[in-house]
Amino acid sequence: MVNGTTVTEFILLGFGVGQQERFLLLIFFAILYVVTLAENLTIIILVVLDNHLSRLPMYILLSNFSLLEIGYVSTTVPRLILDLTSPQGVISFRDCFLQFYLLFSFGTTENFFLSAMALDRYLAICHPLRYPQIMSQDFCFALVIACWGLGFMAYIIPVTMISKLSFCGPNVIDHFLCDAGTILALACPPLGVTPFVCQMFVNTFVLSNVLFVVLSYGIVILTLMKPSFEGSRRKAFSTISFHLIVVTLFYGSVAGMYICPEGENQAEVTKAVTLFYTSITPFLNPMIYCLRNDQVKEALSRLRRRKVSLLRRNMTA
Repeated sequence: MVNGTTVTEFILLGFGVGQQERFLLLIFFAILYVVTLAENLTIIILVVLDNHLSRLPMYILLSNFSLLEIGYVSTTVPRLILDLTSPQGVISFRDCFLQFYLLFSFGTTENFFLSAMALDRYLAICHPLRYPQIMSQDFCFALVIACWGLGFMAYIIPVTMISKLSFCGPNVIDHFLCDAGTILALACPPLGVTPFVCQMFVNTFVLSNVLFVVLSYGIVILTLMKPSFEGSRRKAFSTISFHLIVVTLFYGSVAGMYICPEGENQAEVTKAVTLFYTSITPFLNPMIYCLRNDQVKEALSRLRRRKVSLLRRNMTA
């Protein structure tokens, strides 16, 4: 807390529904959270335990992406469930800024991981002979560390700048979480260059990653259209199609935040879009990546056979 700050807590209005609807939403989000954790933990455990998948860069990235999704959904949904148990969600000044920092850090990290996965597919399809040398395990782990590090360092400056503003009231946030826009709306003037700096950071990290992802997959698609890929084109398109769906879900929802129409329902539309990319996409992504993935199915079969053999050994012993 700095001099001039009088607000010590914020009130999250949430969805503004009745008691019965709140109970139904609580049940829905509780189930969604448990299933999302189970899906992503399954992928992480599968990659760690399977000797084949644990050596492949794509699945190293995918397991870290699943860990990221667990952090993403855990930043928002447990707090949302807690707030649904009371008419008003009261969150402390410190906890509000912690949620804001974690939310944007996980979001930025997801941007970098989507770019890393696009790079992996570009190298695998466009440079298959050089792929094992370029995308070695050391390079892959360095890429993972860079994604996590850059993602969590990116918003230190904007969060610090916003936290140094004065908050003298009101303290009501018409949202179910704390983010940059809702917090800045409650800050007392003068705001100085803080809004500009925050917007600059968002635009820089989002647009640069979008450009890289679009360029990478664009080159991949053009490469697959060549006659030399006629025999393996279908399998390659099947692989990148799942990546493109995840990319579309994430960047489509982020774009929805920018093109959200102004008006009386703007707050409700913002809540719906935010809910989609913070809660629904972490639930959908594991199914999109693994639903028709033959390597994941084979790894699950190997894991089941291993468990069966262990049970038989224990029974015979």
